[in-house]
Amino acid sequence: MNATTAPADPPPGVARSPAAIRLLPPDDALRTELHNEVHARPSARIRLPALIVFVAVLNEGVSREQECEHLRRLPGQQGLLPEQLRGNFLRLRFDEHTLKWERHTEFTRYSIVQPLPAGAGLGASDPALLDAIVAPPGWLADIPGRTVAAIKLVMLQADLPGASADAQAALMAPAQHWFGGRAVLASQLGGGHSWAVTDFRLHPSGFERMLVIAPTGTSDSRAGRISQRLLELETYRLMALRGLPVAKALGSMLAQAEAQLAGITARLEGKSTSEQELLDQLVSLAARVERAIAENTYRFAATRAYDTLVAQRIAELREMPIPGTQTIGEFMQRRLSPAMATVAASAQRLASLSERISRASALLRTRVDIVTEAQNQQLLEKLTRGQAMQLHLQTTVEGLSIAAISYYVVSLLLYVAKGAKAAGLPLQPEVAVGALIPLVLWAVWRTTRRIHARLGSPGDSGH
Repeated sequence: MNATTAPADPPPGVARSPAAIRLLPPDDALRTELHNEVHARPSARIRLPALIVFVAVLNEGVSREQECEHLRRLPGQQGLLPEQLRGNFLRLRFDEHTLKWERHTEFTRYSIVQPLPAGAGLGASDPALLDAIVAPPGWLADIPGRTVAAIKLVMLQADLPGASADAQAALMAPAQHWFGGRAVLASQLGGGHSWAVTDFRLHPSGFERMLVIAPTGTSDSRAGRISQRLLELETYRLMALRGLPVAKALGSMLAQAEAQLAGITARLEGKSTSEQELLDQLVSLAARVERAIAENTYRFAATRAYDTLVAQRIAELREMPIPGTQTIGEFMQRRLSPAMATVAASAQRLASLSERISRASALLRTRVDIVTEAQNQQLLEKLTRGQAMQLHLQTTVEGLSIAAISYYVVSLLLYVAKGAKAAGLPLQPEVAVGALIPLVLWAVWRTTRRIHARLGSPGDSGH
């Protein structure tokens, strides 16, 4: 076999030749889609200083066509097609700003990146930001869906202090002043590369506020990654918390179902209630619990997944504390962990209750089986007594039958004897027939026994 030299990979941007493509087996139908998934949602490149207006809405019942129609309301996007949204990611570029659209399983995110408006720098106090949003009037309010997160993220450039506590306090003072003097949380990100400050409060506008202070010379890519992690962290936190109201609402139902199951088990032990009544109660309880499991399993699973993502994003921030201020990750974990524990406990109670109902059902089935077995035993005893009586009756009837058949046979013989005498034979009919009576009785009895033997023998059934 002659060796073949494979063609070298073409330079970037140059398509492969058909000969190169044929070097491989046919592609799996999902290969390209799975390979490009890693590039599906690239981080934004943000030039500092910048204002990022972020809105995440629940997209249940909202189609891509509806979202596309809403995006067409933006200047110059009247020709946008739904096919351009099939990849669940779209970045629209305008003269001085960009808009990023991302669709996820449960929510859709809209991010507008624009220059920082004047007067919103580090020396400001609770600066007005909504008046400077570049989106058309009413466009944000008309986004299809229900708001789950809304954040105004301001990213500034400033010289960061070193490890000196006094120097860090000197920078924290204007940062806290930027939030109107309210209590804030702050962290040094990336091992001290930049600062993130927030108060995690909903303002009358419906938005939260975050402030990022990065040193001069921070690259656009790094600024994009910082913003993405912070925005995802808050979004995933709120999505994880959606399981908490569900868990609280289930609490009363779980307590009632557990008490009902305990009562059923007690009556099952005491045998004071009929099996049918216990079975009806267990079936009703099992149906209620299984319905709760079917309705809430997805929500509890999603909560665990979002909680995992929150922990990952906190780890990616690589936080360092700022003296006198609680870090974002510490605050998040201290507030989020109890909620996640409540959700996990409710999910565990629900699963445990279903298992206990299954065990109670098994016990009830065992009890029903035992009662049924006793009833079957009593029925068999009755059948046995009935068969014995039937056999006794059959024996009596059989004796009568032999007598009756013998009587008819003797009568026939008597008529035959009388006929023979009338024909001239020297015969006394009564004497002759009387002498044959024992033989007739024996013959009838013997014939009856042979018939019984033939009918009762399995081997003779085919003759």
